Amino acid sequence: MRIRIVDAFTDRPFAGNPAGVLLLDTDAFPDDDRLQRIASEVNLSETAFAHPLPEGAEADWALRWFTPATEAPMCGHATLATAHVLRTTGAARGTIRFTTLSGVLSATAEDSGMITLDFPTAELATLDVSQGVAGVADALGARILSAHHTSPYIDDLLLEVADETAVRTLSPDLAALARTGHRGCIVTAAAEDPARGYDFVSRVFAPAVGIDEDPVTGSAHTALAPFWSARLGRADLTGLQASARGGLVRTALRGDRTLLTGAAVTVVDGELLA
Repeated sequence: MRIRIVDAFTDRPFAGNPAGVLLLDTDAFPDDDRLQRIASEVNLSETAFAHPLPEGAEADWALRWFTPATEAPMCGHATLATAHVLRTTGAARGTIRFTTLSGVLSATAEDSGMITLDFPTAELATLDVSQGVAGVADALGARILSAHHTSPYIDDLLLEVADETAVRTLSPDLAALARTGHRGCIVTAAAEDPARGYDFVSRVFAPAVGIDEDPVTGSAHTALAPFWSARLGRADLTGLQASARGGLVRTALRGDRTLLTGAAVTVVDGELLA
């Protein structure tokens, strides 16, 4: 079985978010235990598995994502990585439709090589900072300005902190964050200098699902897009996920859909022997 590792939301190797990608030549997925074991062996934040669907189906490919610990209901960077592999190998052209746990998602390659994903926009419910997330503030070691719960496909806390420096210097208590009862925490602030090419920064911690810090999280930007569009008054923005690897995500809010655009680079192409 052929396996590739693709760095997503970056145009250079060893940056962005790496994802495992396995294109299956079957008309169904292997059993869940095998998929989980492969994802645990790959040990990246997500590994994507896809198989082609017959003509006339609601999508072109079926797609699933697994962290090292569990199946993910939504994943942006591994979808981008899968679309990149399909495009660069000639397995698919134009707009590619995927049937997933998050409904039908699509990916469209631009002439520049950038790929745009069409995802559902997250719903944001405001939380009481003084009561609902007091323990999370302690775990982060930062003062929270506003807090929101994201749904339905991602179960994260979206937490606004004072500034970009606060985001970049976070050193959270990961064990405490894993006990919050949510998939993860998205921590964000406005860019200190938008002239640098991005409008907001974020970091994402998800120790509850086996990901201490996710390098670049496409799904989180389905929540960050409406959050920052409301504050900045623009539908089209660029986010920088300020992890050690880092990556840029262009977001375009289109009502109940959010477009996520980024580049990808294949860094490993090999065979899974087991």
